[in-house]
Amino acid sequence: MEKVDVVIVGGGLSGLSCAYRLAEKDLQVIVVERGDFPGSKNVTGGRLYIKPIEGIVGDMLDGAPFERKVVRERWTLMGEKNSVTVDFTGENLKENRHSFTVLRSTFDRWLSERVMEKGVFVIPRYRVDGLLQEEGKVVGIKAGGEEIYANVVVASDGVLSFMAEKAGLKPRMTPKGYAIGIKEVIELSEDRINERFNVGKEEGVAHLFIGDVTKGRFGGGFLYTNRNTVSLGVVVGIKAMMEAKPPIELHTLLDTFKARYEIEGFIKGGRTVEYGAHIIPEMGYKGISKLYHDGLIITGDAAGFALNMGITVRGMEFAIASGIMAGETILKAHSTGDYSVNTLSQYGEMLKSSFVIKDLYNFREMGDFLDRDEVFSLYPRSIPDMIEKVVWFDEGPKERIGATLWKAAKGSGLMGLNTLKLLLGLKKV
Repeated sequence: MEKVDVVIVGGGLSGLSCAYRLAEKDLQVIVVERGDFPGSKNVTGGRLYIKPIEGIVGDMLDGAPFERKVVRERWTLMGEKNSVTVDFTGENLKENRHSFTVLRSTFDRWLSERVMEKGVFVIPRYRVDGLLQEEGKVVGIKAGGEEIYANVVVASDGVLSFMAEKAGLKPRMTPKGYAIGIKEVIELSEDRINERFNVGKEEGVAHLFIGDVTKGRFGGGFLYTNRNTVSLGVVVGIKAMMEAKPPIELHTLLDTFKARYEIEGFIKGGRTVEYGAHIIPEMGYKGISKLYHDGLIITGDAAGFALNMGITVRGMEFAIASGIMAGETILKAHSTGDYSVNTLSQYGEMLKSSFVIKDLYNFREMGDFLDRDEVFSLYPRSIPDMIEKVVWFDEGPKERIGATLWKAAKGSGLMGLNTLKLLLGLKKV
C-alpha cells in the first residue's frame, strides 16, 4: 500500500475523535480496529461528561446515541449484611447536559459511521503486530505480511497499548497500576427502569458501591441505567486480587453482588444480554506515558488518561479531548511537513493547558489516598453498623443517639490513628 497521511490504531473514542478532526481537511486517514466493528470489544459501562468537551467537539456528537441523562448520583457503603446509601439529585443535573450514560458498542459504532461518511477508511478485524521504524522514527505499522506507511501513527489501542511500549514511551505494566472490571448488561423495560430508579423518561442514575462488594479490597461496584438496560459490574485492583487470601474470583464477586438485597430488586426479571471484562488504568497522573515520538502520538487509555476520583470514574471525555488535540497537532505538522517531535510536542502543550492534564494533576494523590485498606473495609463496615444501631429498636429502653454513636465509633476503630491519617490525607485530594 502506498504511503498515507495518518494511520490510527484503535477504533475507540480517542482514535475516532482524532479521525473526525482530521476528516475536516483533505488528508488520507485510515483507522484500523481489531474487533468486528468499533466498539465490539469495548465493554465499558459508564458515563460521558459533556461539559468539559463542549467547546472542542464541534458537531461531532450531534445526534449521538446517548442512553440517559444522569439526574441522580448514588454512593453506597456496603457492609456484610447492611449498607448506607447517599442519593443526590438537583436542578443542575436535571436541567443541564452534564453527563450521559453510554453503551460503547452502540456509541463507538455510531461514531465510526460518522467518520466514514467524511471519507475516512475504517478497517475492522485488523490486528496490528508492530511498528515500522526507520532511524528511530515511526513510519508506519505492520500486520502479518502487510505494511502500511504513514507520516504519523496514532496509538489509540487502549490500556494495554503495545505500540506505546514498543516505542519506549510506556513502562511495562505493574499490578498496582491497574484494575480489572467485569460487567453485565441486563435488559429491562424502560418503564421498569423509570419506576425502580425513580427517574423520568430519558433520565438516569449513576451508582457506585464500595466495601463488601469487593470483600474490603481496593475496587468497587457500579450500576448505570441505560434506555432499556442496566450496566452492572465490579472492579478490583489487580494487586489486591493477587494479595487476597483466600483468593478473589471476580465472577464470584459479581454473582454475589447481584444477589445482594440492595441489587436484586433493581434487576429482578432482567435478562443478561452482554458480558465481558476490561483492564482499567488506575495510576492517574502518575501513570501517564510519554505522549509523542517522531512520527507517533499516544491518545486515550493508551496514554493513561483515566481518573478514579473515588466519587466517580472518568476517562471517556479525556479520550475524546486527547483525540481531537492529536488531530489538531497532526494538521499543524501536515501544514509544515514536519512530523518530528519538534511539531508533535505541541500535542503535549495543548493537553497541559486543557482540563485533561490539569484535572489529572489536581487529583494526582487520589491513587495513594484510595490505596488504604480502611477505605474499603473499615468505613463501609462500621458506618452502616452505626446507623443500624441508631435505627434499631429492641424490647428494652432506647439509648440516647449521641451515646449510641459514641460507643459504636469507639468500638469500631473509627476513632483510631488511621482515621486521623485519612482526614489529613483529604487535604491533598
